[in-house]
Amino acid sequence: METNEYRDQRLASMQNLAAMGFKPYGSKFPHEDIAHARDSFVEGETRRLAGRLLMIRRMGKMNFCTMNDGTGRFQLIFKRDELPDNLFQAFKQLNLGDIIGAEGVLFTTQRGEKSLVVKDWTILAKALEQPPEKFHGLADQEERYRRRYVDLMTNDETRERFFTRSRILMETRKYLWSRGFLEVETPILQSQAGGAAAKPFHTHFNALDRDMVLRIAPELYLKRLLVGGMNKVFELGKDFRNEGIDRSHNPEFTVLEVYEAYGDRTSMEEIIEGLIPHLCDTVIGSRKIAYGESGEIIDFNTPYRRVAYKDLVRETMGEDWFDLDFAAQLEKAKAKSAATGVNLELDGVSDSLMLTREVYDKLIEKNLRQPTFVTRLPREFVPLAKACEDDPTLVDVFEFVVGGRELCPGYTEQNNPIEQRKAFEIQAGEDVEKVDEDFISALECGMPPTGGLGIGVDRLVMLLTGCDGIRDVVLFPQLKSDK
Repeated sequence: METNEYRDQRLASMQNLAAMGFKPYGSKFPHEDIAHARDSFVEGETRRLAGRLLMIRRMGKMNFCTMNDGTGRFQLIFKRDELPDNLFQAFKQLNLGDIIGAEGVLFTTQRGEKSLVVKDWTILAKALEQPPEKFHGLADQEERYRRRYVDLMTNDETRERFFTRSRILMETRKYLWSRGFLEVETPILQSQAGGAAAKPFHTHFNALDRDMVLRIAPELYLKRLLVGGMNKVFELGKDFRNEGIDRSHNPEFTVLEVYEAYGDRTSMEEIIEGLIPHLCDTVIGSRKIAYGESGEIIDFNTPYRRVAYKDLVRETMGEDWFDLDFAAQLEKAKAKSAATGVNLELDGVSDSLMLTREVYDKLIEKNLRQPTFVTRLPREFVPLAKACEDDPTLVDVFEFVVGGRELCPGYTEQNNPIEQRKAFEIQAGEDVEKVDEDFISALECGMPPTGGLGIGVDRLVMLLTGCDGIRDVVLFPQLKSDK
């Protein structure tokens, strides 16, 4: 049948139910979760269940339905001799997708199927739209993202993934709370973007007649709290960057930022090596995760590899790479690109710093599959970090890379206001108004030595649930218009 025919049929069923004394959209129905009913199953006990009908088999005097309430599935049996005639006749008006409440007696069939023999039932919500064929879910991937409610309704794997995401967030909080960290909230509407190099979304604050941006990172406000004496803080919240969409980027994303006064890069590494195994143990049940379509095994057992940025470059481009001039490096990069078939974007690259970064991004990072702390990065890449004591051209940071993607940076934070101003001014160039004077003023009040990190929560969930696309772990991802 066409879509409109299905809808017309369901409207007729709804009218028939109303004529039989049923309200097609019912009210409160006290019941227990199906998962609990299964776990506490006792033959012959009376129970009340509620949920959506996923399957209906009409067989004359004995009819079967499968109900799903989000915690599990359960078989319902509608027998003519166990139901009042009006309830048995009304059963004929039910359709796939309808939500009902049922009371009955627990019973195990000859095939061992735990079931509820229904003694009473009521309609709670009539579904006017025909669900996907056989309730196996939406076949089109884009449609699954666009109509997530149907995807959740019909796909147990999708629903379980988002339950897992929620548990990951809960256990992350518990882990940090148990170590004395305080959860805080900082502004999403900000007068200027800071804490990262990214393009912000712009808006206007009518009450103050002021242009504002949605934050690209909470970092600078969290550091203000360290100045104020809140020594161990974290924030779990949304950041917004007006940039591209791909398999690992969504313009609206969830981030965890953690700051610890009197800490440094190494204390942040300790948090990562504690938090991720904790999540594997408490939520996933294993520290070895099958990741992506290939099923590649990521091993989150500790300790994780630590390696300097320059050492990784030398491993790929040769021990003499940093001794070569830019022209020689460029020729070597072209040769490596041709030999590997990896397209290095070399047009417009004008110095060794950016050329090396292109080599790292395309030839090195993508091949770091197991958990790795890449340390000692060039100072120009991380203006908010403190320089390494033995080499001021490098900063005391790590990029935590897993499955070929950066999951988390961590720093020994810059707390020298004079050096911070210099870094801001270099970053801002001629755009001097981009220097956050209020943050500099806060640093001048004195910020303790500090370690900080920021985890992309969506990417973390991707790793722990084995997904290689960010839209699979975001309930309502940003999509192109379907019109």
